[in-house]
Amino acid sequence: MDTEAQPTERDRSSHPGTPGAEGRSRFALVSRVAEWLPGGRITLTLFLCLAFLLVLNAFVVQPFQIPSGSMEQGLRIGDRVLVNKLAYRFGAQPRRGDVIVFDGTGYFGDADYIKRVAGVAGDHVVCCDKKGRIEVNGRPVDETAFLYPGDSASSVPFDVAVPPGRLFVLGDHRSHSSDSRDHLGSPGGGMIPVGDVIGRADWIVWPYRHWTRLTRPSVYARVPAALTGGAHG
Repeated sequence: MDTEAQPTERDRSSHPGTPGAEGRSRFALVSRVAEWLPGGRITLTLFLCLAFLLVLNAFVVQPFQIPSGSMEQGLRIGDRVLVNKLAYRFGAQPRRGDVIVFDGTGYFGDADYIKRVAGVAGDHVVCCDKKGRIEVNGRPVDETAFLYPGDSASSVPFDVAVPPGRLFVLGDHRSHSSDSRDHLGSPGGGMIPVGDVIGRADWIVWPYRHWTRLTRPSVYARVPAALTGGAHG
């Protein structure tokens, strides 16, 4: 006869290694932390929400306020956009037509800037053709869908080849934008290092009446690939 005591169901469920016991231990830990904090669980909940928002802001999305009229009429002064910080994290590269936020330190100034990508690595960007349009890899780009009404593609002619790892960027309000055209003689030739891109502006979220998704203009889809392997628009 087996005289060894057999554990009951209650004994097994309360064993330290069982999932139920682990869950209760975690709950007890949370309760102890809540008791230690002034305000109890309400304060703990607020701390957890704040930590979540900080992680979200650091690694996923970040709000950005439009500081100037350089991207009018699509982006107005005071608009707030959500910048997708994961857009280029897993091998993807900025594409022609993307609206990006980047750190301009050492190139534009000690601040973050928002511009539209006009050329990627290997692209040949020229302004202007006989109809006043910019050309990318020999293909004219009709910018009327987003260019500020009454503005020309550029009052300053340029003819640039975008080096590897760089971007040529322009503001939509060309007559009120300090962009790659204004820094052609500066270190880097006005080209933005891809590594300094913070993310892609995907949504206007404030004010509410301006709420909209920012999409890549279809006109860039017709631009041929650069001879040196640049990305398609």
